[in-house]
Amino acid sequence: MTTKPFALSLLVAAAVGLPTAALAHAGHGEASGFLSGLAHPVGGLDHVLAMVMVGVLAWQLGGRALWMVPLAFVGVMAVGGALGFAGIGVPAVEVGIALSIVVLGAVVALGARAPLAALMALVGFFAIFHGYAHGAEMPENAGGLAYGLGFLIATAALHLAGLGLGYALGRVGDRTNPIAVRAVGGLTALAGLGIVTGLV
Repeated sequence: MTTKPFALSLLVAAAVGLPTAALAHAGHGEASGFLSGLAHPVGGLDHVLAMVMVGVLAWQLGGRALWMVPLAFVGVMAVGGALGFAGIGVPAVEVGIALSIVVLGAVVALGARAPLAALMALVGFFAIFHGYAHGAEMPENAGGLAYGLGFLIATAALHLAGLGLGYALGRVGDRTNPIAVRAVGGLTALAGLGIVTGLV
């Protein structure tokens, strides 16, 4: 019976998404410790949508992409976090984050096929912006490392939620062309457009 994994994935997505009524970038140096880092990625709709889409995309690609695409995001996000912590400027961070939702959602919606390295580069490019937003808020004390570890773990958890969502939605239709997965990608891209335009 496929309804149990589907329902479970929807519940996970709802639980993650409910507290995310606003963007999660309050300012620099305002967070501290592991729990703040763990909470930050799930505290903003922009981060949640993009990171879940990375997991859905990885599921859609299958094979080595199941772990390589999320790993590329988390690894490059750590670099972006270091840039933010060091105060090295990255232009248009909020725009880059919002566009990541549009682009990743569209890639999933279109079922785009490209070399794995190209898709890893794509998610890595957007991970810079997400990492920078987190790193700019990292405290300049011993809690900074714990905060960084927290946001990396939370990001990986959101990727896993995306993998689970992809799996559950893929069971609804044809595995080779799961319409439900593509529909979720399209809805995510539309939500990203809403964030870009300030409607969401």
